[in-house]
Amino acid sequence: MSKIKKSDLLATPISHIDIKTLDVKALVDSYRKMSFSARDIARAADIYNLMLGDKNATVWLTLAGSTSAGGCMQVYVDMVKSRMVDVIVATGASIVDMDFFEALGFKHYKGSAYADDKLLRSLYIDRIYDTFIDEEQMQECDRTVAQIADSLAPRPYSSREFIAEMGKYLVKHSKKKDSLVQAAYENNVPIFCPAFSDSSAGFGLVYHQWNNPKKHLSIDSVKDFLELTRIKMGSRETGLFIVGGGVPKNFAADTVICAEILGKPVPVHKYSIQITVADSRDGALSSSTLKEASSWGKVDTIYEQMVYAEATTAVPLIAAYAYQTGAWRKRKQHKLGNIF
Repeated sequence: MSKIKKSDLLATPISHIDIKTLDVKALVDSYRKMSFSARDIARAADIYNLMLGDKNATVWLTLAGSTSAGGCMQVYVDMVKSRMVDVIVATGASIVDMDFFEALGFKHYKGSAYADDKLLRSLYIDRIYDTFIDEEQMQECDRTVAQIADSLAPRPYSSREFIAEMGKYLVKHSKKKDSLVQAAYENNVPIFCPAFSDSSAGFGLVYHQWNNPKKHLSIDSVKDFLELTRIKMGSRETGLFIVGGGVPKNFAADTVICAEILGKPVPVHKYSIQITVADSRDGALSSSTLKEASSWGKVDTIYEQMVYAEATTAVPLIAAYAYQTGAWRKRKQHKLGNIF
């Protein structure tokens, strides 16, 4: 038996779904007449369209999990370019390990959840469930983050500020046509990663600080919270499109409470949809429902919908339905980055 080579396993790139080419309106309309998750998806699509049709509302996309690596990366890019999202709150992995990584010319590859992980480690291949990544390329991504950090003034930055610098870097150096980081930078859509160091960015920034012990930049997560709260205070209404849960979900929802603590009370998030596979058996952590969030004064319950589905199946349907019905065509570009 011939020895398995790295190139054998990194052979077939993940293909990112394109909502602009999908004809899903009839399918989602038929879901509305069904039950269970089908009806939930249809109602979530309707609520998302309400967000897009509300001229007073800003739309907040929160991302947790590996949907970008799994094929939804282009969905989020198209949402930005089509004025279907105004601010993004995400895990560092979604933004750096997945999107920025591909913008540098690297790929995610089709793999297997049943692969020999010791073999993968020996070949320097990382696994995200059934997706493979070249660890040597990941480390190149780390070093690029460090290179960007080395070029900036040594001071505390919000993750939004630093990610904007990453977008500026990609304008000159991107090897991929569509990148969420670059598209957001060019369309003035701020991206926040409240746990930024929990990603390839963390390795790069540690490398930067290690080599610049006396003068270096840092990421200020409190500044993140304040800046995002300022966006909430500057929005008459808001809608949440939550993919997964975790820190991004809570961070975005908490801005209502933060504004209240600052003596600047704001309306709760008027619209909210969440796509998740988590349930309450683990103590309802990331699986805490939107209705539960209403008890904290974070979201309204008139236009809210939980969708219990794996996100790579539901997100493209909801986003493509909104794209096809076209409420986004009449939306203004809020350019929330101008607040700062």
